[in-house]
Amino acid sequence: MTGKIAFQKWHHRAEGETHSLVFPDGCRDVLIVSSVGVRNHIVLTEFDFRPRGVRLRPGTKITGYRLRPGAVINPSTLDAIAMEGADVEEILGNALALANELDDVIAALTLPGSTVQSVSKSCGISVRTMQRRFRQSCLPPPDYWRLLARARRAASMLSSPLPLAELACACDFSDQAHMTRELISWFGGAPTQLRRDPAILDLLRQPALGNWTGEQISTR
Repeated sequence: MTGKIAFQKWHHRAEGETHSLVFPDGCRDVLIVSSVGVRNHIVLTEFDFRPRGVRLRPGTKITGYRLRPGAVINPSTLDAIAMEGADVEEILGNALALANELDDVIAALTLPGSTVQSVSKSCGISVRTMQRRFRQSCLPPPDYWRLLARARRAASMLSSPLPLAELACACDFSDQAHMTRELISWFGGAPTQLRRDPAILDLLRQPALGNWTGEQISTR
């Protein structure tokens, strides 16, 4: 998939001690974290399967680079970023210039109505072969991308007046109860709870799996 935006840059500063939730979005982030009295350090986040709590000390500053869904970088890239004066955007741009062989597979798994079986068939490989390729690339299994994309699609529609039963049907859940279980699992709240929290809905609509764009984001 040539021409796909490689990363999204964002910034965050903790004015006081903060406790935040990070939600699964199908992306890893390269973080440059600076704290008062502590040397800057580089963090490569893992793929999240559940909401994850993060605690930040006052004055902590983070410059983050959200990598495109499914992107893989090697330790030497992180070592280069850690060097003083490193041009992080150039380093990441070069490291992610070539499309991962699974980029198009992941994109197909995010489409409404997709199944692992239908995507593997369209790729001309067996389900087992596709699963093995994800494992070899140290990526979550194919169903992770399909199920998370569906949950994110549903979350993105919660700000609409659509009744939840109709929303569940539109997003390919078997029924409203099924959607409720999935959203609780992925995002820690039932649809009725999430619908009442615009701040969380805004986070769940950030560019990531299923809605990756070229727009820059300011905070995570």
